[in-house]
Amino acid sequence: MESGSYAAAGVSIDAQDRTIELIRAAVRATYTPQVVTDVGSFGGMWALDLGLYRRPVLVSSVDSVGTKVMLAQLLGRHRGIGFDMVHHAVNDIGVMGADPAFFLDYYATGKLHPEAAAEVITGLADACRGVGCALVGGELAELPGMYHEGVYDLVGCIVGVVERDAVLDGRGVAAGDVILGLESSGLHTNGYSLARRALLGEGGPGLDSRVPGTDHSVGEALLEPHRCYLEALRLGRREGWLKSAAHITGGGVFDNLPRVLPAGLGAVIERGSWPEPAIFGLIADHGRVAGAEMFHTFNMGLGMLFVVAEENGAAARKRLADAGFAAHRVGRVSGEVVGVQVREPGRDVPLSR
Repeated sequence: MESGSYAAAGVSIDAQDRTIELIRAAVRATYTPQVVTDVGSFGGMWALDLGLYRRPVLVSSVDSVGTKVMLAQLLGRHRGIGFDMVHHAVNDIGVMGADPAFFLDYYATGKLHPEAAAEVITGLADACRGVGCALVGGELAELPGMYHEGVYDLVGCIVGVVERDAVLDGRGVAAGDVILGLESSGLHTNGYSLARRALLGEGGPGLDSRVPGTDHSVGEALLEPHRCYLEALRLGRREGWLKSAAHITGGGVFDNLPRVLPAGLGAVIERGSWPEPAIFGLIADHGRVAGAEMFHTFNMGLGMLFVVAEENGAAARKRLADAGFAAHRVGRVSGEVVGVQVREPGRDVPLSR
């Protein structure tokens, strides 16, 4: 290797070419009829068919998986990270009423290992294909000196489409409406810095120990992929009973639910009305994390919250259950509280920010 070469500086064009070859078939498998370009183009092209819409609105979102990637790297299990990225993005635009159209990713690392990168991006592609979203482009960035050996980061950008008069904006929400909680699969993609400190730090149980009451190790529970709620959102929109929806991500219930409630309205959540995954109790115990902080950091088992009219609550729960989504009546919209209050059995003072 010549000392003055790009490879000697730590960037391997050959490794990038190898990675692209490994992911080419998986990426092409996501292509819908709207995709115009092929793998390797300078930009991804996706044709919006105006014959399918009256007044289309494009909805976009960009996010990362956060420090969950560190656990994937520790355990050498990378494919689920791709699902995390896509499902998080799909849920974010889905609560606004949008269906996914296309996706782009940014994969950055200090030294590109084609097999690990391909595992992540193949996961992305498989997740995209599962929701009918085209993976039209991405970037493989090898950045020696910026990232340590074996470390990578992942960012994703999604674009979806919704009819202007079908946007979910919560304008019809009223006091007395029911809040339905759709179960999460675990932490999803938020709170991992606190979780790692509590579970992997001094005195923590470590990745290989069992989560009490489950058959899963701590590592398995933490890497459980982010659940996708697209079909649940489509069901509520199609049948007309979904007034608004909140994806419970960073900021937990306290920060995310108010985003989909009209001004002047708050919410009361009744703790104990849904099953909380045991991993959250383990984090709280080992990290000595107070209840209010848990609800401000994690989803606490509530991956998505739906607001529906009282008279539609029972039917909506049944329809969601029939579609494979466990939903619980977890609270109500109120004009008498500010923000969100989480009320606990036997506790007089509710949890709040």
